[in-house]
Amino acid sequence: MPTSVCPECEEEVYVDSEMEQGDQVSCDECHSSLVVVGLDPIELDLREESDDYSDDEDYESQDYEGDRF
Repeated sequence: MPTSVCPECEEEVYVDSEMEQGDQVSCDECHSSLVVVGLDPIELDLREESDDYSDDEDYESQDYEGDRF
């Protein structure tokens, strides 16, 4: 199994051999969210907060009652 180094805590991170560039992994030691940025050799970088696409809260907080016909 390929490995890389966590940019946050510098511990070894195991990466699935089927991973592709842009896939996300987590460091078992410090629990940082990481993204695969290179494949040969495997390189990891911290995942930025803006990569989180879960906008469910935005939809729940909006008031749509005025939009009804």
